[in-house]
Amino acid sequence: MAKSESWEWLKAVAVALLLAVVIRYFFFAPIVVDGESMMPTLEHNDRMIVNKIGYSISEPDRFDIVVFHATQSKDYIKRVIGLPGDHVAYENDVLYINGEPVEEAYLDDYKENAHNKPFTGDFTLEGLTGESTVPEGHVFVLGDNRQHSKDSRHIGTIPYDEVVGKANFVFWPFNEFRIVN
Repeated sequence: MAKSESWEWLKAVAVALLLAVVIRYFFFAPIVVDGESMMPTLEHNDRMIVNKIGYSISEPDRFDIVVFHATQSKDYIKRVIGLPGDHVAYENDVLYINGEPVEEAYLDDYKENAHNKPFTGDFTLEGLTGESTVPEGHVFVLGDNRQHSKDSRHIGTIPYDEVVGKANFVFWPFNEFRIVN
């Protein structure tokens, strides 16, 4: 009887481990924010949950916070600014998508403290990538801390197949538990 009970416990633990691996690999994964590139929205060492399944049934939306493979060994977390077919430009600290100004309320506090200097330097998509619009199947991403972020201004547009998922849930530190937009 003790052998049968041990076998049942072993099976239960094996099933639990298998489920944990499947969930972690295919559905959700933790990520640690490394650096200041997404401040003030995200702080260094915030721990988040990445939803890996959302983009298998839909595509990223403008202003989603996404995790993507920047290199073979490094993932970045940034905000989607440009979608396929969008023309992206920045002029006098104003984001322009397809020639229309777009408000970025999440940057208001930083812009106020920029001391009359532009928070985001002027650029055009053409000047950065040579493309007039974001290519099909790609996104253009920026960090919220524009002066301290390595993003599409430096590494180009990001192919959809490099996007791991959407990150909008901070679970640690526990007193900072929140959903971010």
